Amino acid sequence: LVKFQQREGHSNVPHAHTEDGMKLGTWLNTQRQQKKKRKLNGSLEKRLDDVEVVWGAHSEQWDKSYFLLVKFQQREGHSNVPHAHTEDGMKLGTWLNTQRQQKKKRKLNGSLEKRLDDVEVVWGAHSEQWDKSYFLLVKFQQR
Repeated sequence: LVKFQQREGHSNVPHAHTEDGMKLGTWLNTQRQQKKKRKLNGSLEKRLDDVEVVWGAHSEQWDKSYFLLVKFQQREGHSNVPHAHTEDGMKLGTWLNTQRQQKKKRKLNGSLEKRLDDVEVVWGAHSEQWDKSYFLLVKFQQR
C-alpha cells in the first residue's frame, strides 16, 4: 500500500487493483470492513491513516469520477465543469457540485480535498463566475 501511495500520490486503491501479485484493492476493502465493524486494531488503523486511506465505502466510484475530472481538466485546461456536463456517461458536473457541497459542510475528507485542489478545482464556482462577469462589466464601462 505504501508503494502504491508513493507512486500514485494517494491510497484510494481501486477494488480490483493487484500490486506485485497481491490483490491490494481487495485487501484494503477488507481493512475498511474491519474498521466499520470496529474489529481493526487501533495501531493498524493508525498506520493506514498515516498513508491517508479513505475509509468511505464509495472510494472506488469516487476514484472513477476523479479520473474523469482529470481527463476533463487536461482536455479543457480547467476543472470548472458545467453542472449539466456528462463525461463518459457519468454526470461529472453533478458529482463535482456534490464535492463542493461536502466541502462547504466540512464533510469532505482532507485527502480527497487535496486531490481536488491538485487539479485546481474552483470551490466557489458561482463567485468565480460573478467575478468574471463583474470584470467584463467594468471593461465594457471603460469603452
